[in-house]
Amino acid sequence: MTGASKLVLVGRVAGAFGVKGEVRVSAYTETPLALLKYRELKREDGSPGLTLVSGRASKSDFIGTAKEIGAKEEADALRGLRLFVARADMPEPEEDEFYLSDLIVVTAVDPEGAVLGKVKAVLNHGAGDILEIEPGRGSTWYLPFTRECVPTVDIGGGKIVAVRPAEVSDDRPQGPADDDGDEE
Repeated sequence: MTGASKLVLVGRVAGAFGVKGEVRVSAYTETPLALLKYRELKREDGSPGLTLVSGRASKSDFIGTAKEIGAKEEADALRGLRLFVARADMPEPEEDEFYLSDLIVVTAVDPEGAVLGKVKAVLNHGAGDILEIEPGRGSTWYLPFTRECVPTVDIGGGKIVAVRPAEVSDDRPQGPADDDGDEE
C-alpha cells in the first residue's frame, strides 16, 4: 500500500480476558488506551477488524470490549489477528521522529550516496528493529536499525543512509546468476 491508503500496525489480539467476552490486545501504541481513540481497527487487507467500545490498560495491553465479540470463545478465535489503522489517521510525528512504516520503500544509500536498494520491510523478532533491504539485483539483506548502521533517516527525501555491516558483503553477483546448473 502506498500514500494515504498505507496502514500502520497498532496491535495484535492476544485472546480472551476473563469469561465475559473481553479481549486482550497487545498494544503497539505509546499507551494502550490510545487504541480507543482509533476505535475502528482494520485487518491487514483494510477490511474491518475490531470496533472497540470500551476498555482499560493493563501494562502494555488493552483490555476491553469490541462490538464483534460477545463471548470468550469469539475473542480466543481472533488470537493473533493483527490490527491496523490508516496512516492518515495517525498524528503527525514530531520533528526528527517518524513511523517505522514510513521507512518502507525509501531508498537506502551508502555514505557516499551510491544506491544500495529499497527498504522492503521493518522486522522485529525481539532483539530490535531490522531493515530488510532489497537491492535491484541479488538477494535481500538485513541491516540492524541502529544509529551506527543507519545514521541518517530522511523520510521527506525518501532515503536513509545505510552503513553496511562487515558481515554483509558487497560481492554478490551483479548480473545474471553465474550458476548455469553445470557441474565441473
